[in-house]
Amino acid sequence: MSLIEAKRVSSPRLVETRIHLVRHGEVHNPDYLRYGRLPGFRLSDRGRAQAEAAARRLCRADAIISSPLERAVETAEIIARTTGGAIRLDDRLIEARSEFDGLRKTAFLAPRYWRLLRDPMRPSWGEPYAEVAMRMRVAIELARQAHSGGSVVLVSHQSPIWIARRSYESAAPPWLRRMRCSPASITTLVFVGARFDRDEYWHPTSEA
Repeated sequence: MSLIEAKRVSSPRLVETRIHLVRHGEVHNPDYLRYGRLPGFRLSDRGRAQAEAAARRLCRADAIISSPLERAVETAEIIARTTGGAIRLDDRLIEARSEFDGLRKTAFLAPRYWRLLRDPMRPSWGEPYAEVAMRMRVAIELARQAHSGGSVVLVSHQSPIWIARRSYESAAPPWLRRMRCSPASITTLVFVGARFDRDEYWHPTSEA
């Protein structure tokens, strides 16, 4: 046996692990509020259909882990009916905290709230990007270690998913790039061994 062949035999095979970050489906929100961490916001009919489309796309999962908020749990339940398996809740997947929770989505235009916008790099209106990225990456890494070589679904929210994705791609703040995280979209982080290799994106109205 040559030296090269011996190295190939002794080197462990690196397996590919896929972590699917699924945003919950569209929410019933007739008052156009920023619902954030508020309780009582569930999926709309369209949101349930979006979650069903995501479930068909995923087909299988070794584990399903969800944010504890209702809209995420409801999405996870729809996915579980297709992929099988029990759902586990993880507070690390929850929506980012914000001072705008409970207000209309246009509240930031009112002068009395401008003081909250003084530092978008942190951001000054809520949970720092760095803290969101850290808790999301802990949840992702624990899922990767527990299901190495498998496929895990983590159901979360728009900002945590986008912040987590950007943290693997670049150190630039997430708001510097156009956000890609539509309702019931699937952002897949692909790891080869422990190394992040690439990400993939899909949403219910596109196969891109």
